[in-house]
Amino acid sequence: MRHAPLLAACLLAGLHAAQAATVQVTVLARDGKPLPDAVVVLEPAAGQPVPAAQPISQTVTQEKMQFDPMLSVVPVGSKIRFANLDRWDHHVKGGTPSLLSAGTTAFEFRLAGRVQGQTPPSSEVTMEKAGPIQLGCHLHGSMRGFVYVAPTPWAAKTSADGTATLPQVPEGAMQLRVWHPDQLVDQASVALQVQPVTTVNVPTLVQPRKARRVQSDSGSTY
Repeated sequence: MRHAPLLAACLLAGLHAAQAATVQVTVLARDGKPLPDAVVVLEPAAGQPVPAAQPISQTVTQEKMQFDPMLSVVPVGSKIRFANLDRWDHHVKGGTPSLLSAGTTAFEFRLAGRVQGQTPPSSEVTMEKAGPIQLGCHLHGSMRGFVYVAPTPWAAKTSADGTATLPQVPEGAMQLRVWHPDQLVDQASVALQVQPVTTVNVPTLVQPRKARRVQSDSGSTY
């Protein structure tokens, strides 16, 4: 009987593995086309515990008058390092999208221009609160970026084909939330019953902005 605890642990691990599901979400724009750069978040039904996600470290650069990546999705507690790769100074400000224009910011600082042959100037911020953060630059008003701080381990952004895949999701009742940088109103959450393989399409009223053309140092645009 000395092997009974080990056997029980193996059976329990196997049960948990069998209950882990994969959820594929396709998000659609107002015109019915796939919507890239939408954030998809799964949250347990009311009253269910929410496991903490492991924080990560990520870098967002400022280069050619753009934040890259334009949208980052990270768990609560993650650290993001902002680095300026341009030769001129930039400013970084971050706050709630609806309040940023009113001057309410969660963090802000200035980054000097990069000097060739030296490490790019940078500064690190810990993302302590769940929700979307809009990034901007006081010096260059056209610059726009976003960080979505996810409250659960099951969050991702959609690719060019509008899809996001969430692995290792426990089966059962979940709430599916979708957020996009260009949305005018919050999207209603969708009740979802997660099965071993779950596929769902989510229509939205979002009409994404057209990509901004950027001029490189050589004068070409892309």
